Amino acid sequence: MTHKDVSWVLGRATLGNLAGVMSRVRVYGRDRIPREGGLVVALNHFSWIDIPLFAIANPRNTSFVAKAEAHRIPGLGQFIREFDSFAIRRGESDREAVRRMREVVREGGCLGVFVEGTRQRSGVPGVVQPGAAMVAVKEQVPIVCGAIHGSQTWKLGNFHRATIAWGEPWTVGEMSRDEVSARIKDEIETLWRWLVEMHERGRRPLRATPPRLSARSQSSASPTSASPPSSTG
Repeated sequence: MTHKDVSWVLGRATLGNLAGVMSRVRVYGRDRIPREGGLVVALNHFSWIDIPLFAIANPRNTSFVAKAEAHRIPGLGQFIREFDSFAIRRGESDREAVRRMREVVREGGCLGVFVEGTRQRSGVPGVVQPGAAMVAVKEQVPIVCGAIHGSQTWKLGNFHRATIAWGEPWTVGEMSRDEVSARIKDEIETLWRWLVEMHERGRRPLRATPPRLSARSQSSASPTSASPPSSTG
């Protein structure tokens, strides 16, 4: 077991489980994530608690891309680097970060990218930046999209519920970077709308299957097409 593996075991058992309890998180579609091989997980982002929640929702150790400002905070920077997080400078070309992103998946690792580039204060998914798509296109590795809902209203002590849904893995093939980014946006929004509907119903069953829509077919289907069973969660 490597130093990184040990960090993840301890991190999930401590900070991860604490975040899960404090948000009463529930996860759907975890079994869709490939257990081996290079992979990009493309995620939306509302709150700092998204990071430990997505970490425990994913069975794989994940190298998250974090803003450079977070890495400069004393203590926090050292802590997140223990989990193989690395910095990227927002709003400018960062060749070293791009090199590291491609290296992670090329070596068979799981790369976590909050595709909007920053937290969305509006409480809805935002514009998708091209980084995740670029890596998948250049390295020809699959993508799994993940959406979170509920964390946008979570604050320390209020115990608001957060829920995560994973999409199915897909490969980019001959798609362009812009086409891949558009599909990521569509898929995250579809998963997120499904979660919103679930929360509005006040039901979070123990098991439910997130939408299996491809981006090309979403225009003809609604987020209710994969409605969860009626048992109460």
